[in-house]
Parts: sequence; C-alpha cells; structure tokens
Amino acid sequence: MESIKSGFYQTFILDNNYQYFIRGIGITLLVTVFALVLGLALGVLVAIIRSAHDQQPKNKRGIILRVLNLLCKVYLTVIRGTPMMVQLLIMWFVVWASSRATDGNMVRCAVLSFGINSGAYVAEIVRSGIMSIDKGQMEAGRSLGLSYVKTMRFIIIPQAFKNVLPALGNELITLLKETSIVTVIGLKDLTKGAMIIAANTYQALVPYVAIAAIYLAMVMLLTWLLGIMERRLRKSDIR
Repeated sequence: MESIKSGFYQTFILDNNYQYFIRGIGITLLVTVFALVLGLALGVLVAIIRSAHDQQPKNKRGIILRVLNLLCKVYLTVIRGTPMMVQLLIMWFVVWASSRATDGNMVRCAVLSFGINSGAYVAEIVRSGIMSIDKGQMEAGRSLGLSYVKTMRFIIIPQAFKNVLPALGNELITLLKETSIVTVIGLKDLTKGAMIIAANTYQALVPYVAIAAIYLAMVMLLTWLLGIMERRLRKSDIR
C-alpha cells in the first residue's frame, strides 16, 4: 500500500509531473482530430472514385477515371499492406529528414502519417456504404437534373454515412489508440509523458496504469457519443 501511495505521489505530485499527462492528452487529441479530418476527406474522395469506377459499365469508363482508380488501388494496397509504425518512421526520417526536430514538426508529421493511413481504411468503409445504396437512388437523382457530384453529396453520401457510422466509429477509436506509437519519433504525447515519468521516478506501475485508465476513459466517452449519434440518426429514419 505504501509503495502505491509513493508511486502515486511521484507520478502526479512530485515536480508537477501531472503536467506531462495534461500536455500528453492535448497532443494525443490534437493528432487524432486532425488526422481524422484528413482521413475522412481523403477516404471519401477515394471511395467516390472507386465506386464511380465500379458502377460504370466497362465501355463507359474514361481514361481519366481508370487512371484515378489505378492510383487509388495502389494507395490502398501500399498503405493497408505496411505497418503504421513503418509509415510513421519513413515519414519522419525520410520525408521530413531535413526538418528540425521540434514538437510542431512532429505533430504535423504525425497528423499527415495517421491521416494518410486512416484514409485508406475510411475509403473502403465508405465505399462499402456507397455500394450498399440501391442504384435507383442515383438514377432518381440524375433524373431530377442533379449532377453526379450533387447526387453523391445530397443523396448517396448521407445514406451511406448512416450505414457505415459504426465502422467509422471503430476506426476513430483505433486511430486514437494508435497515436501512442508517435513516441518513436519523440513526440511527447500521453504515452511518452508516462515513459518520461517512469524513467525519472523509477516507478513504472502507476504511470502506465494511469495512461491505460486515461485511454480507456477517452474510448468510453467516444463510444457514448457515437451511441448518441446513432440513436439520433435512427430516430430520423423512423420519422
């Protein structure tokens, strides 16, 4: 009991170590939110290109659409076929090799790496949602005079979003937890903060149990918020 009390004191009170957790949570959420925005934008774009290619008859697929679809397939194959940590290391030590090792550069590198990685998984999730929508929806939109882009924006994507919301929620939760590997490039996120405290105090139990509890709390909060969103969308369907 005394060792736990001592560990708690050294982890949170001594030298204001709690600030490592506060700053770490901020960095973790910052990377997660911006990576999610980038991943959603990239994923939806890739999903639209892939679904447009698949839905068009072979004789009506233009050369531009074929090239874009090929690029998307290469992107999906490479990103989903290599580990996230390897992608992060390449991004930092190769692509960003000439940049200074500052927190700002590390955050931008992490956001770009996680956003590109998440985009590949979001693309397949959204594409499955788009393909699940009846073809008559697209035909109805076009018959009303809407362009392909407007039909996708106002008719297809909203319906597809409802269908894939649980899968997108799981991707968000996975992304939040995966950000812990940014420690490999030296970014002081939540996990790195616990590692610094453990190294300074020689107390590993309390810091690591603390970050596990913090991650769990954030995941539970996200799950609760996603549940509220799903229930509201179901109510709108009933109406």
